[in-house]
Amino acid sequence: MDAQSRGRADEIDPADQWVLNPQTGDYELRLPQSGGDSYRTPSAPGPRGSGRRGAAHEGGGERRSPVRDGGDERRSGGRNSEGRGPVPAQRGRRANGPRGPEGSGPDSAGRRKRKQPKGRRKKALLWTGGVMAFVLVGLSVGGYALYQHFNGNLNSVDIGDAGNKDVITANAPLNILIIGTDKRTGKGNEGYGDKSSPGHADTNILFHVSKDRTNATALSIPRDLITDIPDCTTKQPDGSDKVIPGTQNIRFNVSLGQEGRDPGCTMRTVQDITGVKPDHFMMVDFNAVKELTTAVGGVKVCLAHPVKDPDSHLDLPAGESKIQGEDALAFVRTRHSFGNQSDLDRIKVQQQFIASMIRQMKSDDTLTSPTKMYSLADAATKALTVDKGIGSIKKLTSLAKELGKIDTKNITFVTAPVIDNPAEKVHATVVLNKAKSDPLFQMMRDDTSLTEVKKQKKAAKSKQDALLKGTKAAAADVRVDVLNGGDRAGAAQETVTWLQNDQGVLKSTNKANAPEKISKTTLEYAPNQADQARALAAMMGLPGSALKQGTTDAEGLQAMVLTLGADFKGAGVPVTGPAKVPDDIPLANADKAVCAK
Repeated sequence: MDAQSRGRADEIDPADQWVLNPQTGDYELRLPQSGGDSYRTPSAPGPRGSGRRGAAHEGGGERRSPVRDGGDERRSGGRNSEGRGPVPAQRGRRANGPRGPEGSGPDSAGRRKRKQPKGRRKKALLWTGGVMAFVLVGLSVGGYALYQHFNGNLNSVDIGDAGNKDVITANAPLNILIIGTDKRTGKGNEGYGDKSSPGHADTNILFHVSKDRTNATALSIPRDLITDIPDCTTKQPDGSDKVIPGTQNIRFNVSLGQEGRDPGCTMRTVQDITGVKPDHFMMVDFNAVKELTTAVGGVKVCLAHPVKDPDSHLDLPAGESKIQGEDALAFVRTRHSFGNQSDLDRIKVQQQFIASMIRQMKSDDTLTSPTKMYSLADAATKALTVDKGIGSIKKLTSLAKELGKIDTKNITFVTAPVIDNPAEKVHATVVLNKAKSDPLFQMMRDDTSLTEVKKQKKAAKSKQDALLKGTKAAAADVRVDVLNGGDRAGAAQETVTWLQNDQGVLKSTNKANAPEKISKTTLEYAPNQADQARALAAMMGLPGSALKQGTTDAEGLQAMVLTLGADFKGAGVPVTGPAKVPDDIPLANADKAVCAK
């Protein structure tokens, strides 16, 4: 709805605040002055000439801007009281009578008085709320205006079925893979390392947003992790599909670029590693770091000791500094000046940098600056490459509104637990520490927050108790078909054997493999099978979230459907998530400043 249909000026759509000034040919942000209905039009950079066609003719009268949004025209009034050129008005504002001099009060008795800027700022914060989740999506929210201009900036890639197209506003968790490539294109980037690099997956963050949008986990995956890269299907320039064969025991970073692999290949590799399927990806290169930090006016960083790195050319004193452009890129690329000079310590520095940028973008200094808001939006959309599922400003804005619901203190950065590769004498790569990574990945699959584990587990236990409370059918009356949707070979038969021999569930049947793999075990049942579902859930230790009740009753000998997921560890082993984060896994929250060591 627009502001006209809502009838509330203080809740006006931010898109309506950007209009074309036909006198200058620039887009300008309309903001209310405190204490009245008058408007100021601060200068904001925009695509010059993009709306000159049919802009304004000589003389007075109504002037129309060709900028449209959903079929509505944005109207501009006549010249103002000081004789200056026409100043665009907000869409949806209809005057009921002759308008007085600008700043002299309401135009008519029917015009509602605008509230103080507090309401406008709250609305602006909502629209820019993605910054509270992670930098890239936050910046894309700046595209709430000039849709066509920003749409033209975006690059998108068809990744086929590697992601999920319709998950943004669904009642489900949301997983976005952030990929920072080492591609050297762009002015001044030729001298960084391998200038011929096709762009590998150099920095990787799997951003998991909870189903209720109250928390998020940002999981860093080391580029030097030794893993298996699965077969992946890529779209060719002519529209045809090409299957790129997988590779075993190789660095994670070659899941992109090498052999023509696209971001969909990286997404599939992440799913194989974590059991969490990325829904979308967002990719940036070196230029993004330089341009975005410049657009935001610099990012504050803190060093525990002075750094003068001859390789990255980073030269900063101990304590706090504000960096942008080349210095910002040097900061996130430096590895020989922090910790043990490994890529793992560089990941920690990058996490600190991203958290600081999130805080900077949430600041009043950014939110109240039309110029910075426009510059950020323009730079971000030029820097981004995304999948087609979010390949428009409208979809990115919807995504950002979801992310904007997350409090910064509930955004937790963590790195996949690893150990040195035992196959190497000189440790240059790492492998997963399964004892710690398995429980961590399980928590993500179970949608368990790393910041509120106790609270969530208590709520889950209460839900489970409520679902399981009630009459339970006798084991002999439980009828269930078992499918294997996980990675454990023979899991369905293993479960059926256990149910029949140890639990007395004789009406259980092995239905072999499920149509697709799933991360969590589910039990689907009809309303008139609730007593059977309670009995089976109690036997297997299923969490309440695993129970999926249908809407129609079962008929005749229809059985429940138990699909074993990646969380299935063996027959008789309760299918529940870990109660806490594994010990010795460092966590960092986005709302806290930390000095790099």
